[in-house]
Amino acid sequence: MKVTVVGGGLAGSEAAYALLKRGFEVVMYEMRPDKSTPAHKTGALAELVCSNSLKSELLSTASGTLKEEMKLFDSVVLRAAEGARVPCGGALGVEREIFSREVEKILSSFSGFTLVREEVTSIPEGGVTILATGPLTSEKMAAALADVTGEDYLNFFDAAAPIVTADSVDPDHSFFASRYGTGDADYLNAPMNKEEYLAFYEALTTAERAKQEVDGNYFEGCMPIEVMAEGGVDCLRFGPLRPVGLRHPVTGEKYYAVLQLRKENAAGDLYNLVGFQTGLTFPEQRRVFGLIPALREAEFVRYGVMHRNTFVNAPKVLDAEFRVKGREGVYVAGQLSGVEGYMESAMSGMIAGLSAAARLSGRAFEPFPETTVMGALTRYISTENKDFQPMNANFGILPPLEARIRDKLARKTAYAQRAIKDMTAYAARYERA
Repeated sequence: MKVTVVGGGLAGSEAAYALLKRGFEVVMYEMRPDKSTPAHKTGALAELVCSNSLKSELLSTASGTLKEEMKLFDSVVLRAAEGARVPCGGALGVEREIFSREVEKILSSFSGFTLVREEVTSIPEGGVTILATGPLTSEKMAAALADVTGEDYLNFFDAAAPIVTADSVDPDHSFFASRYGTGDADYLNAPMNKEEYLAFYEALTTAERAKQEVDGNYFEGCMPIEVMAEGGVDCLRFGPLRPVGLRHPVTGEKYYAVLQLRKENAAGDLYNLVGFQTGLTFPEQRRVFGLIPALREAEFVRYGVMHRNTFVNAPKVLDAEFRVKGREGVYVAGQLSGVEGYMESAMSGMIAGLSAAARLSGRAFEPFPETTVMGALTRYISTENKDFQPMNANFGILPPLEARIRDKLARKTAYAQRAIKDMTAYAARYERA
């Protein structure tokens, strides 16, 4: 039996893998590289466009817990990530090109997998189709989905951070360290004193922004640095430039503000400016970010960009399996579905694939336990919410623990342990059915 997957990003790749592993044929359509988007640079499957970090692996975090849940179903994203790792403290960082090649290699190893490089402009009739075209879905596909759902789209602006060459960062004004000494000093830190920070802040808040049809509806997880700065002069010092937990490893010096840079590739010759998503014009990025002492001579290999992202009003459009209501053979996965984040997008594709595999085999799909991150996120996107916004993995959407735990770390660990225990039992039931 053949399933159509439209979109070769993280969600589409995860959906395809879930189906291929269970004996189904998959035809995947990917419009890149013939037709690209404002954020993509290649035609590679599962291209990471905003960051090379898949976030924390620590079990005391919802992101780490989500990864453990997905491992129970053999996530292709996590399999590929293992072969593309780069040092990233307690997070899972990958070299983008190696990661993408590994995802495509795994999918192509299945005889039932067919990759078609062309744009799909309408939703196929009959059969099962998983739409994973991403938040930058083409206008024609967006119009086709709007016709099917009968609902308006919600829009927000998303932003990506710049990347600089490692050897252009001034070593006399930077140092390697991880916050609070965790990890293996994987971050390159660019500190500022008070005078330097205030000069940077003034330039940032008065800099020219790229001409966009900005409606002010940004998603908090990728808010442009210049918009974040509008919250006040100290706003950035409690956000991406927070200096807490960072001292010079030799002198012990403390700083007024610190920008962290993260390795972009395994060779360590490229670094990503962490939290510096931006919509400033390219010349202004060069000028303003160059006020940070470590970046005065920085060579930018990619400037930050801002683009419009699109997602459906999921509670009205989708059920907890990411199926379009009234069109049970059509699924919507990825950021288009109202989840936010790389792993969350992959998760939605996995769920769509698992649901489709179960239903095509003639059995119902059991809802995920609400005590798991996967279960809580599916409940979130399918529960009525008049102010619906995309959601990351977090423990706040899980049901409370039976016993009250005051210690914050112990409480998070308890959420994680409960989630993994319940998902382990669920995964065993799914595979036995």
